[in-house]
Amino acid sequence: MGHKFADIAFTPRVRALQRDQGSRDSYARMEQGADNHHRLGPREADFIAARDSFYMASVTETGWPYVQHRGGPAGFVRVLDDRHIGFADFKGNRQYISTGNFRSCDRVALIMVDYPNRARLKLLGRVRELGEGEPDQLAALAVADYGAGIERGFVIELQAFDWNCPQHLVPRYSAEELARQLDPLREENRRLRAIIAGYQRNA
Repeated sequence: MGHKFADIAFTPRVRALQRDQGSRDSYARMEQGADNHHRLGPREADFIAARDSFYMASVTETGWPYVQHRGGPAGFVRVLDDRHIGFADFKGNRQYISTGNFRSCDRVALIMVDYPNRARLKLLGRVRELGEGEPDQLAALAVADYGAGIERGFVIELQAFDWNCPQHLVPRYSAEELARQLDPLREENRRLRAIIAGYQRNA
């Protein structure tokens, strides 16, 4: 099958609903041709490496979906190769819900969002937990100058990805992003104030 995300997400019931709603023909074209959207290219790798957070869904052993927000310094998610990404699991509230879920079901879904540029990437994969017995692999996920301790690591083997529609993505900016936008305006404001003050002194 072509588009690997469609291969996983378009189950028989989803396809039947697409037929009922009149969208099946357009989506059927995604499923044709050579396999695609299962290996990260430069666009995806750069996008992932720039993120400072993502949303992650796992499945409990009782069948409930669980969604968690994960964050860290930009670049804390590592692109290991075109089929694998990884991140360190830092000490937090010690609920261990996602970790426990992965030990019974290794399926995971991620959404990464670039709010200023209104872009989002969906990824489906299978998780492998890294523990103390794999120090080299854990070290590769460490974040320099970040104080939180690492309890474990997670490596996700990518099964599929898809770029999502930007509709309804409202641009949002971090304090650092706002500063980069506003600093030139502040500098221009200071320069103009100085010019005006000079004119007033010489009036």
